[in-house]
Amino acid sequence: MNGQVSQVLGPIMLTLLLTTLPVVQSGKILVSPLGGSHWVNMNILVEALHAKGHNVTVIRIEDSLYIKESSRHYTSVNLKCERGFSEELVETFASRLLEIIREDSIWARLKMEIIMWKSFLWMVEEENKIIISMFEDLQLMQSLKDAKYDMILTDPAMFTGVILGHYLKLPIVYNVRWTDYSEAHFVIAPSPLSYVPASMLELSDRMSFLERVKNVAMYIIPEIQLAILITPTYNALCERFIGPGTSYFSLLQGADLWLHRADFIFEFPRPTMPNIIYIGGFHCKPSKPLPQDLEDFVQSSGEHGVIIMSLGTLFGQLPDDVAEAIAEAFAELPQNIIWKYKGKRPSALGNNTLLMDWMPQNDLLGHPKTRAFVAHGGTNGVQEAIYHGVPIIGLGLIFDQPSNLVKMREKGVAKNVDFATVDKDSFLKTVKEVLYEPSYRENMQRLSRLHKDVPVKPLDSAIFWIEFVMRHKGAAHLHTESHKMPWYSYHSVDVIMFLLSAVALITLIIYMVIKYFCCRIFMRKTKNKLQ
Repeated sequence: MNGQVSQVLGPIMLTLLLTTLPVVQSGKILVSPLGGSHWVNMNILVEALHAKGHNVTVIRIEDSLYIKESSRHYTSVNLKCERGFSEELVETFASRLLEIIREDSIWARLKMEIIMWKSFLWMVEEENKIIISMFEDLQLMQSLKDAKYDMILTDPAMFTGVILGHYLKLPIVYNVRWTDYSEAHFVIAPSPLSYVPASMLELSDRMSFLERVKNVAMYIIPEIQLAILITPTYNALCERFIGPGTSYFSLLQGADLWLHRADFIFEFPRPTMPNIIYIGGFHCKPSKPLPQDLEDFVQSSGEHGVIIMSLGTLFGQLPDDVAEAIAEAFAELPQNIIWKYKGKRPSALGNNTLLMDWMPQNDLLGHPKTRAFVAHGGTNGVQEAIYHGVPIIGLGLIFDQPSNLVKMREKGVAKNVDFATVDKDSFLKTVKEVLYEPSYRENMQRLSRLHKDVPVKPLDSAIFWIEFVMRHKGAAHLHTESHKMPWYSYHSVDVIMFLLSAVALITLIIYMVIKYFCCRIFMRKTKNKLQ
């Protein structure tokens, strides 16, 4: 009897469940990504969208290092780039930066800032050429119009997807942490500098007076640099291809939705906006079994476990003295070490250390024998460490890496090493502290529990909101009007000036009235005395 009831109710319940789900037809999605680690997480969204039945087209630069031309998950459109970003160029740039950091002087820091800005300006110039070439290719632009895409998904760390989305008049969704301008929040969300650290500063949300002075100064200086060096180039593109009166900043702020690759397990608490959807850790997933030879190496560590080390996609090798110091420190530990490294094999490398060109980082972080993660502090790696509850030994190098590690240090889950002065003893001391002080692992596992305790998984949330934008042709109801206001209106400077003027006028009138009556009384008294 129960079986018959189940057979009858089962299809009914399934039908009811399906009718409660949003209906999403197969959509046509244009994707304009960035390479490197940015593509790692964008590709996860592309694969998830493809799995949901959507047709995805990816715009890529010819000879891209990371974004392959052929894929079963998307079709590709190639953009021409005269010089390109060759692997040799990237490796030379990374090696030069590490050499400058090791010089450890004020001049070295200044020199690194100059090199970083020159590199940034060069990338802007190259992107400017790519955008012009793309828009001048009339056949390409017509084909993109004729395709009738439902939306564009882009990483606004480059401007190509932003301006293309506005040109094609498509709903725009960002997969974002950084823009050309700054960290994403600073573009659209209120950012009080009293407790919100400016981009890439190694400050927490509890700043002393001098730190707040530094925070304000280091916020203003890049703003001026961007206004002088970057914005005019992009504004000219906007005027040329979108129309008079448009600007880089207005187009950047005009996206329908911001899928932000962070959350408040990772970020310091701060104001936000209704069209920012937090998807921090969306690329994280349960670990899979390791290849047998790697599993054997991990198991051979016994009760001591393993340490893994990776410095991301950009830093495949280190200066020889740093590599030797780290190898020598590792050799003195009872743990086994798995080190993703492409440089020259250090002579001090111990038998407990395995060098690999590539390693299954997520699967290793999720292995029960993993005790610590030596990392450069990139967002993807930090969030994977949070997901799996593995404490971090940080070697913050450039960009947002040092500030990411400061966030982790403040939460008690990481200990940072100064790359400029690192040697065997300092590195070994830091590793041992993280390994043998229980609070690091306990705090990280607490963050892991918080991260996972959500009603909807971050990847599912990202896909829902992308489909939401397609269903409703945008998300205008989540837009704020603040980005259309001049700065003096946004900060109520005009209102404050009006109120101060009104108070001053009322005060002046009261003063004049009092003065008038005082004079009348004085004159009357004087007249009475004379009489």
